Amino acid sequence: MKNRFRRPLTALIPVGVICLASVTACGGDDSGTTSASEAPNDVIAVPAEFSVNPGTHMITITEAEPGTTLVVLADDGSETARGEVDEQGSLLFRRVEVGTYRVTTEDGSASSEPVEVYGPDAVPAPEFYSSQVLPAGGFGYLTTRDGTTLSINVSLPGPVENGPYPTVLEYSGYAPSNPGDSTLSLLYNALGFAYVGVNMRGTGCSGGSYRFFEEAQLLDGYDAIEAVAAQPWVEFNQVGMVGISYPGISQLFVASTRPPSLSAITPLSVLDDSYRSTLYPGGILNTGFAVEWTSQRVAEAAPFGQEWTKTRADEGDTVCADNQKLRLQNPDLEAEIDANPYYSAELGDEINPSKFVGSIEVPVFMAGAWQDEQTGGHFPALLDDFTSTDDLYVTLLNGLHTESIGPAVLPRYVEFLSLFVAKKVPDLTAAIAAAPTLASAIYGVPTPIVAPNRFVGLDYSNALDAFSNEPRIQVLFEEGAADGQPSAAPLNRWSAGFDSWPIPSTVATRWQLGDSGRFGPSLVSSGGTEYTADPTAVPGTFYTGSGSGIWRADVKFDWVRNPEGTAAVFTSEPLTEDLVLIGSASADLWISSDATDTDLEVTISEIRPDGNEMYVQSGWLRASHRALDDSSTELHVVQTHLESDAEPLVPGEPVLARVDIFPFAHAFRAGSQVRITIDAPGGNRGVWSFRSISAGEKVTVLHDAEHPSSIVLPVIPGVSVPAGLPACGSLRGQPCRPI
Repeated sequence: MKNRFRRPLTALIPVGVICLASVTACGGDDSGTTSASEAPNDVIAVPAEFSVNPGTHMITITEAEPGTTLVVLADDGSETARGEVDEQGSLLFRRVEVGTYRVTTEDGSASSEPVEVYGPDAVPAPEFYSSQVLPAGGFGYLTTRDGTTLSINVSLPGPVENGPYPTVLEYSGYAPSNPGDSTLSLLYNALGFAYVGVNMRGTGCSGGSYRFFEEAQLLDGYDAIEAVAAQPWVEFNQVGMVGISYPGISQLFVASTRPPSLSAITPLSVLDDSYRSTLYPGGILNTGFAVEWTSQRVAEAAPFGQEWTKTRADEGDTVCADNQKLRLQNPDLEAEIDANPYYSAELGDEINPSKFVGSIEVPVFMAGAWQDEQTGGHFPALLDDFTSTDDLYVTLLNGLHTESIGPAVLPRYVEFLSLFVAKKVPDLTAAIAAAPTLASAIYGVPTPIVAPNRFVGLDYSNALDAFSNEPRIQVLFEEGAADGQPSAAPLNRWSAGFDSWPIPSTVATRWQLGDSGRFGPSLVSSGGTEYTADPTAVPGTFYTGSGSGIWRADVKFDWVRNPEGTAAVFTSEPLTEDLVLIGSASADLWISSDATDTDLEVTISEIRPDGNEMYVQSGWLRASHRALDDSSTELHVVQTHLESDAEPLVPGEPVLARVDIFPFAHAFRAGSQVRITIDAPGGNRGVWSFRSISAGEKVTVLHDAEHPSSIVLPVIPGVSVPAGLPACGSLRGQPCRPI
């Protein structure tokens, strides 16, 4: 496996380095200069005892002497990299350009043979995949193009002889290949699918080193799809991908490599841009979920960082044990986050799905919640980037991270898998049976599926046509307030369908901020509203329980109102008719401060005629990051977040700062009021918290004729809204409190 893509050795070795036995015997120029390794003339280079393995823009060294300094030489003899072997005898060089290299000791006394580092277009022949025999049920390993073995676990819905079966694959750095965890495999088996869980390189019992969505992980996913699809128990020799959150996001990356045997993907609860949506929203570090999640991944990617792997190794799995040997080469991702508060193409583009989902050609089903407490709910900004697939189906709803797998979404999800992976007429019987148990485990209430089993009796072609001809974008409103269900049970009250995103009928509607806390269209104002930017004024988050407790129907939120003087608050007059908003919003704020920078949080809420305030959505911006990217629109604000564009405030001098309010959908009924709150970040998100630079500076939001601060709202006309307010506290992910 080490040189799978090498041309014949003689074609790769430059004349000047053909001789490895003695650098002096190879000759030199008249000055007696030695090879570029700078080895003294009396040093004899002997074949290296360490193992050198090339990969996609990588060189991996194993079985070396710990503490040894090794040097990478290009085919012209120039040094391109060097590093010290770790205590497990390993060293990994990343971001190596395509070409031919040797690895030598620092003094040039030992050298490897030339190896060829290749690019992503070096794809193995089909026989490489078809020759792999994977378990027809149970734990095992598959092999990727650079020889790395990935741990897998296979669960069939019945005896192998009754196959082949439609097959789905989950791929992540969690523990999908852990044979002791059958939660998801049982679900997909019940739906009639074979399930394959694959651990990414550097995690679980898989080999290699871990870095968040580096190129090798994407190509490993390609190889996993092709190796699994080649198995005789896989129907159609095609594989669909499944998963929520991390294994949902991984689908976007893998599908962008276009594996020939990938039939469809179903990314649930994902993100659109790691930097802008989750890690540094508005340029402010999310020290809550984002940093904590990264810390957990780093810990689990350490040698035997997942407990089940140590058990396997102790019980005799030598492959699992050997596959831990590169883990000390994992980069320090937490330090990297701290060191890179600005966006950079080198680091940011490769973890920014909006840059590459346009290459995805297979059918896609996406679902997610606006108030997702983990990935953040910004993912709808990704939807219009899917330019290469004709089959994009999306379900959007209020709520939390697991809404995308709940009983409100599950029927359409199962229909999609049936039509595009199993290629059969959907039958929801198994899903209907499983839904109450699944809902009880996640949400604490045994919520049923209430959708009809609507395709029974149709043939496949007619069922596919019926599904495909429905509106592709489904927006579910008021999840948690369904009639006849317990409060906050995961079912929506009503829905609306649209053909594309952004919704074509959207009317960008500008409302002004005004004197005396007024907010509305066509206001004439002459002043400004001052507040103290104090991120300690309210608790950092409105939820402090267990990670999974936030999904339960009986969850308790502590959404605290800002103390007087720590926020600028603007409220509209009571609405005379229903107002439906769907999409991103822009807070176009003229601000000044007595400091050189400040952090802004803008929150939209509903003031209801029953005396309660309900949370809708927020957006964030560090004022020095206000420079706009050319892709910004009236409704969707995109900052560059480049260090070269950063511009501090001049104390007392007004500037325009546009804040991207994350996408949302909400129906404000007649009699309600729309409220805008501007303050320092904190207190308006489930488990997010921020490393804010605000420290009590005075901020003024100006709203005079020369500085007309305003909010641009995504108004959707013509949507029929059911009568009656949902009960305060019933809407999932949307805290409600007395005014």
